[in-house]
Amino acid sequence: MTPPGRSALGIVRAESEGKPLWALVGEGVLATMKSDRIATSELEALPYDPREVEARVDQVMEALEAYGADLARTPGGAGWLYVQHVPARRLVAQVVRKLTALSAWEPFAKAPGPVGLVPYEGLVGLRSSSSREYRAYTVTWSGIAYLLGAAALHSPLRSAQLRSAPPPPVTAAVPSPAPSKLPRSEVVALSWSSRHAATLLPVLEELARSGRPSVVVDLATDPAERCPASGLAEVNLCSPPTGLFELSGAVDALRLSDDGHVVQVNGHEVQLARLLRLLSVLLETSGGCTQPSWRSVVRAETWLDGVLAGARPHTVLVSNDTSPLGALAVHAAERHGANTVNVQHGAWTAESVAWPALHSRDIAVMGERDLPLAKAWARHPYAEVHVLGQPRFDALAGLGREAQRRYLENLLEPRPRRGPARIAVWACQPFGPDRLRAQADLLLEGLSKADGDWGLVIAPHPVQSIDVFAPLLERDVRPLVAVADPRVGARGCLAGADALASAYSTCGIEAALLGVPVLELGSPGERTLGLSDHGLARRCSTADDIADALVALRGPRPPAHRAEMDAVCRWRGDSAAQVARLIARRADGKVPHAYHVHHDARGSESGLSQGEGAPAR
Repeated sequence: MTPPGRSALGIVRAESEGKPLWALVGEGVLATMKSDRIATSELEALPYDPREVEARVDQVMEALEAYGADLARTPGGAGWLYVQHVPARRLVAQVVRKLTALSAWEPFAKAPGPVGLVPYEGLVGLRSSSSREYRAYTVTWSGIAYLLGAAALHSPLRSAQLRSAPPPPVTAAVPSPAPSKLPRSEVVALSWSSRHAATLLPVLEELARSGRPSVVVDLATDPAERCPASGLAEVNLCSPPTGLFELSGAVDALRLSDDGHVVQVNGHEVQLARLLRLLSVLLETSGGCTQPSWRSVVRAETWLDGVLAGARPHTVLVSNDTSPLGALAVHAAERHGANTVNVQHGAWTAESVAWPALHSRDIAVMGERDLPLAKAWARHPYAEVHVLGQPRFDALAGLGREAQRRYLENLLEPRPRRGPARIAVWACQPFGPDRLRAQADLLLEGLSKADGDWGLVIAPHPVQSIDVFAPLLERDVRPLVAVADPRVGARGCLAGADALASAYSTCGIEAALLGVPVLELGSPGERTLGLSDHGLARRCSTADDIADALVALRGPRPPAHRAEMDAVCRWRGDSAAQVARLIARRADGKVPHAYHVHHDARGSESGLSQGEGAPAR
């Protein structure tokens, strides 16, 4: 069975008037061919340099910016590429990876030439993903041939799979007042993910306790990602109109005719007008709050304008200002004269973000190592970065270790069998099924090799479908495997674990703060949280690495130093108060311009201000 988003095709060399010509053919006929040939699945498996690919993506995005960033704008003046940069960049990355693979195949590199596409095959399709809502778009190999100049008289923009894909599930909005009926509020916060809500609500509740009211705009379209109501009357909740993220429709401004403008990618000439046509699929298709269509973006801007006009806040607070809704909100806030504050909700590495850009004026980051990244990514001319920790980590010290341990044991004790003596928690990311399967195999083999009778509890990512883990639960051998309730997640069980394993879930940071041993999963060259660089985790690339790390847990472990912890996350239990204080002082005009950042615990005797801003430039 061919995985979604991957055609059972191959590329074969032909000749046309003595010149090389390449054609896409069914994979089944490759064996009958005698000329140079390769299955596209083999082509996509060729190794590549991620840094080189990222540099090429930057070049293509710069070319798109110069070529067509102003082709479509919202009524408030936000350009389509500014708002939709993240989904656009992800699709461009798929293009660049395929072109890089084509260049890396020696027969094609020696005799490059045009590629003939498969008639009637769609040009944009979907990749496999374990996410419930997020759509992982890709460009098909016929789409690649089209970008390189092939005629596509009978090939639709969307693949059959994409055309038949059901729309993302959209939960009905809770009853909400019209924007004009909203109470006057000092802060308007935006949330469309459970991680956003858990990051922002503690800040708003701190502000409420000092008499500063706020409004939370809950934009989530997945019911599991909804923002819960606060217990404080000063924190009001409102939702957008029903159907806001169900809008689809053509964006004619991106449907340009071929005009000869190209961008070079690994020796290939990619036609920019054709690339825009493929990108238009993303803007014309309803994709929920994470990938709103252009019509939804325009409608959302009008509604947000009403919210800001009604609440008249001095601050707009977000925990993502780069993806479509966050970028749109910051743009709208600045038009309304409001300050913008972005609180980092997840771990960053230099390679971890889809687009290294931060648009807010004030950027609150978790740890020292985030400071140079935030400075480099800041786009606001007066941006300041503040190392204040993570508000949702404030409650970590109060987690019930014994209760969480009992929960894990109950999951892994299928009577009458005896449960395992030691338990590892796997904090997952919503990778594709192939990558998840590889990580699961690695973990299970490592647990089997380690002495100590280990069991494994899988903690799905909040946006992840648990169906992908079904094959692991059907095993009837040790190590025992169970899946935590998605509503519990890694946060709800990691304190009771003997070890936590993850590639780059932020839960790895939470575990390290609590002293739970962390295994960072990743083959050489793969990105992780980088906790091992600070002595807060052990890097594991093989099953033997995992087994060795688990065996080593029997010995004494020196406690982490405060400097090592602060590099990753400043953790004093007062991060929400620190962010609230920043917001209040900015509103009162009392935030000084400093060239350094202080991290003194509340109540320290240094007399220095805590967590003040470092200008980004």
